[in-house]
Amino acid sequence: MAASTLLRLLSPPAPNLHDPSTRIHTSLLAWPKRRRRFLAARCSLSSPLPPPSSPLEFPLLPFQPAEVLIPSECKTLHLYEARYLALLEEALYRRQNSLVHFVLDPVLSSSSKDSFAVRYGCLVQIESVQKMDFGALVSIRGVCRVNIKNLLQMEPYMRGDVSPMMDRSSDGIDLGVRISKLRESMCNLHSLQMKLRVPEDEPLQTNIKSSLSWSEKEIFEGYDENFIPGLPERLSFAAYQSVSGMSDAELLTLQKYKIKAMDSTDTLERLNSGIEYIEHNIGMIAARLAIQNI
Repeated sequence: MAASTLLRLLSPPAPNLHDPSTRIHTSLLAWPKRRRRFLAARCSLSSPLPPPSSPLEFPLLPFQPAEVLIPSECKTLHLYEARYLALLEEALYRRQNSLVHFVLDPVLSSSSKDSFAVRYGCLVQIESVQKMDFGALVSIRGVCRVNIKNLLQMEPYMRGDVSPMMDRSSDGIDLGVRISKLRESMCNLHSLQMKLRVPEDEPLQTNIKSSLSWSEKEIFEGYDENFIPGLPERLSFAAYQSVSGMSDAELLTLQKYKIKAMDSTDTLERLNSGIEYIEHNIGMIAARLAIQNI
């Protein structure tokens, strides 16, 4: 793909109400949520999934390197361009409410042409779609890491074959002990940050509780089981969430932890790193509470 096309995908222009290319797909936004769920379920029944060994085809949504998304993480997107609304329509109606969030990372080379690497693919589930005057707010949740095996389409949006990327098998007493420790630490952090006073215009962060609840789900309807990580792996990602009042430096630290988590294939290593990160945030929130109560 030409560098100019990639940059256009990564940095869509500001919405222009007079531009025909940004018109909303009314067929997508007008249908109630219950209808969308019914249609997705019907597609799932009428179109059997390929054998587990076969990659699955999904629409692909590219992001900047600073926007890595991990399994268990929730994110809200504002989609307004026609090509992204068409991508959303395919994800809702033909891909069991799923798409792939990935990073296009610039690669330095001796060639005069710019090049990009596809990194940090994450299969996501669409949890909700809210119609707006212009476009839609889409809430997504990371499900599992994926490898993008083959690009099948570039325009009007990207589509490709993807396969799941899982950790190496691991078990033993240490794993169970660290899982219990992580759960305890995450609950403690959530309880602490609920005591913080925040400005009225700042949303109260409940990302830790939400990610923990998602990770402990027992049933994942509409997915090939090969794309669902085991409970230890799901929990090992849940720690890396933002908390109330993070500074730019703290958000940058979180980003580094997330990239390290995506690169690792060792569940126990990621659990230990997650506990370390949660304990750091507990100290940070406790210090803010002490100042708040003076």
